[in-house]
Amino acid sequence: MNTTKLLRAATHESENSLEASLIEAFHRFQSQLKPPFSSKIPSPSEYSQLNHAIAFGILTEPHLAKTHLTYLHTIVVDGYELFTSIFLKLCNESFYKLLESARCQLLWICNMLIQVAATKIESLLISLLRHINGGDFTESNLWLSAELLKMLRDNWDWFLEELSVLRSALFVYLRLLSDHYRLSGSVKLQELKRMEIDFCIKVLREYFHLCLHIGRDLVRLLQDLVYIPEFKDIWMDLLFNPESFGVAGFFDLSKLYQIRTPTQYFLLRINPEMEIQLRFLLTYVKWGNQRRYQAWFAKKHLGFPGSEAVISDIVRFICCAHHPSNEIIQSNVISRWAIIGWLLKCCRRNYFEANVKLALFYDWLFFDEKIDNIMNIEPAMLLIVNSVPQYVDMTHMLLEFLFLLVDNYDVHRRQLISRSVTTSICLLVKKGVVHSLESLTSCNLLSPMLRDRLTSFLPRSQLCHQNKVNEEASLAPEEKCLTEC
Repeated sequence: MNTTKLLRAATHESENSLEASLIEAFHRFQSQLKPPFSSKIPSPSEYSQLNHAIAFGILTEPHLAKTHLTYLHTIVVDGYELFTSIFLKLCNESFYKLLESARCQLLWICNMLIQVAATKIESLLISLLRHINGGDFTESNLWLSAELLKMLRDNWDWFLEELSVLRSALFVYLRLLSDHYRLSGSVKLQELKRMEIDFCIKVLREYFHLCLHIGRDLVRLLQDLVYIPEFKDIWMDLLFNPESFGVAGFFDLSKLYQIRTPTQYFLLRINPEMEIQLRFLLTYVKWGNQRRYQAWFAKKHLGFPGSEAVISDIVRFICCAHHPSNEIIQSNVISRWAIIGWLLKCCRRNYFEANVKLALFYDWLFFDEKIDNIMNIEPAMLLIVNSVPQYVDMTHMLLEFLFLLVDNYDVHRRQLISRSVTTSICLLVKKGVVHSLESLTSCNLLSPMLRDRLTSFLPRSQLCHQNKVNEEASLAPEEKCLTEC
């Protein structure tokens, strides 16, 4: 009996249910997977079992994979949906436990499923893109990055019809390039960087109208690549010659700023395992218990060389893709702003810290109440306010960075950015995210320059209210009594 396994497992780990079902189906139908194939129409139950058996055979018997696939073609009745779903579940739940040979076969079958336009193949490809980890320079991670790029190249016409996959791939590889380009190493690495550059430039130059869907975070990613010659040309055209992209109505970079990046893009740089653990941390872990879970998360995801690079991706995910319910917000569950404050302290190098702060404030710079969600800008404000007075250095650092962004992020559109930051602050106060900013404008621990600059962003009504409160607080008790009378 075939005892081949798919997954690596520690001795203390329980049996994987999906792997067990695949092995069981393979043992039951192994004799039917060889020519001559049965012409009998399988029942629904048998059809499901056969799909599982064939999937296991393809993953564990590379020399017979084409034979197994031929049999699948003869029995398929659902557009390959069930078959693809098996691999999607395996990829989402257990990709990192897959044996190396099984990973190779998974990529091979993806290619085959693209050629038959299998149902759900786009979801499987996006799941694989999510498993290319940022800041991870191991051979297996770079291999996955290269193999998926080759798949894009070899199936280009199909990808042009599957826009969600094409845009997702662009977002992923723009982000990966900022990590990979700084590396020097083997010929394989140089080839990978060249493929990544060629793919991204091709999409940006020839299909920019499709790229607009990514929204303002496209600008954030491109800005991190301006030191690469090909991307410097793209950046200069975005700033000074936007008509060169040939998109009707796109005549200024501010048009891109005004498009909110859809949530699904922030999931792309958080692998499924990391997403599950972050959502657990922000849904169930109570104040006072968070340090143990933070240490566990850091050991798992932030403990290897280069891992700082992924912290900005985590912050964008927390701000834009994880919005807790009112019930959780009002409970004793650890807040998003507190986790982000901890992540900022995990940054050891200034470059990565600056990227994390930009990720935190990015939606402030272009916020429009009509299209943007206040939950995206809430964590930054709460981190600023709640850090006073115990962690006032955090408040000082964040305010200083915010004002630096207003003045320097895009000097040609400074007025737009300043107006958006004012809108952000006003809305956060108006909606009661913070009751007022008095704790900041009256905080002697902050420099007068920062307090004055913050005051310049406050609405007149808020200033009048705070001035009245400050005047009343300065009165002697008897003077206050006379004033109230």
